[in-house]
Amino acid sequence: MTELNPDLREDPYAIQQHLGYEVTGWTEDWARVEMDLAQHVMNRQGIPHGGIHATLLDTAMGYAGCFTGDPGRKQNAMTLSMTVNYVSQPKGRRLIAEGRRVGGGRSTYFAEAELRDETGAVLSRATGVFRYRPPLGQG
Repeated sequence: MTELNPDLREDPYAIQQHLGYEVTGWTEDWARVEMDLAQHVMNRQGIPHGGIHATLLDTAMGYAGCFTGDPGRKQNAMTLSMTVNYVSQPKGRRLIAEGRRVGGGRSTYFAEAELRDETGAVLSRATGVFRYRPPLGQG
């Protein structure tokens, strides 16, 4: 398990603060995003809303393709397409998404991710296509 280099830690953005997830691992072509289950992310059946799955998977894949290793040189991307397959319900209380960049070129990349709980149960899987974009205010 690769931990997040403290020098690369970014301030949480608004949706991240609201939902309560954090980036806990990030290296070239790989990222991990985690969150504890809380009442505000559950659907009316008492399980995590599918949008929570999608958000964590999307975030992990997005970070996986944007690693530069240099806190002063940020790379951004936007999701062009994403497919999520829901596999099962969590048995535990913590959601853990791991994303991997699996291909691409200069302007787009392909990624896949898996969401598990802390018991190791696979909850959902995703694939996505992402487009690189300049940092905000630079293009």
